Amino acid sequence: MRPDTPAENVDHPAEAARLERTAGLYPEDAEALLLQAAAHLELAGDRPAATTLYDRLLSAPGGLDTPYLVRALKASNLWEYGHEAEARAIIDGIRAAAPRDPAPWVIVAESLESHDELEAAQETFTEGVTLLLADAQEPPHSSHPLLFGRHRVRRMLGAAHDDWDVLADTLHSSTVSLDELHDPKRVWSLGSDNPAELEAEISRLRAELGAYREELSRPFPVAVLHWPAGELAELVAAYPTLEAEYPSHETHLATIEASLRELSASGTGNLGIVTGTVPSYEAFAASEAASPGDADLLPQYATTLAARGKAVGWPPERGATCWCGSGAAYKGCHGVGA
Repeated sequence: MRPDTPAENVDHPAEAARLERTAGLYPEDAEALLLQAAAHLELAGDRPAATTLYDRLLSAPGGLDTPYLVRALKASNLWEYGHEAEARAIIDGIRAAAPRDPAPWVIVAESLESHDELEAAQETFTEGVTLLLADAQEPPHSSHPLLFGRHRVRRMLGAAHDDWDVLADTLHSSTVSLDELHDPKRVWSLGSDNPAELEAEISRLRAELGAYREELSRPFPVAVLHWPAGELAELVAAYPTLEAEYPSHETHLATIEASLRELSASGTGNLGIVTGTVPSYEAFAASEAASPGDADLLPQYATTLAARGKAVGWPPERGATCWCGSGAAYKGCHGVGA
């Protein structure tokens, strides 16, 4: 679908079919592509077909990068076409598993909220916020929807502001406050005959639209390329000209951390790491009509992976494992002295 295609003019079933075909051609991107295909099927009203895609992903033999995200999307979809009991069971399972990614928490909490389960939605938002942000010095951008969603539900419940709500207010950058945007009385103003009330509501809607546009326009991360030990050994064996770029795997890992710290110290934000594979890199080189042994191709490859949504944010959140794949906590691995 072209970026400038109006949503109402999209042939969602055709777009879903195209994405499924593309996933077959690029198995390394199948998870992201099939999730997009499932979203188109939901928009087309074919929710059973979307569930079939979610089940296909969850049964994939190689596992998933974001299994709890897929489960959360499946639960939300199931509830929308009458499978409430199964949806609730999946939601309970996600809450019990306590994933470290904000997205599943937001999806299941909003699903509860959309079905008027406001108390359960507040509890779910709070569980996610407490788990992910209790020790965070500065909440990562990915966690903002958790705080904003919690604020919205508590406003509908008439709950008094607490510290998390104050933090949400602080992070909110729109000209219209969260209290106004989340005012339960807004729904009544849309049917008002009072021009002042209607004008105020239009201003709020414009502010919300601006926030959504800002979110959609966030650039992909400035990413540094990471090669796992096996992939790097295969790469250098196949293309010896890259030995100067990668004298050893240990040096490669140290260079990644040093480069990211230098970028951060210079004021560069939205940093990330992308992990390369030799087959993917060779395919990229072929698409550029270039030799994989050309070191100048490496940063372009990293940028392409980041643009395709493959970047993992840096630095890892507090308590998370290190980006290098050692399995150790980042603080005790490459994060020492950070």
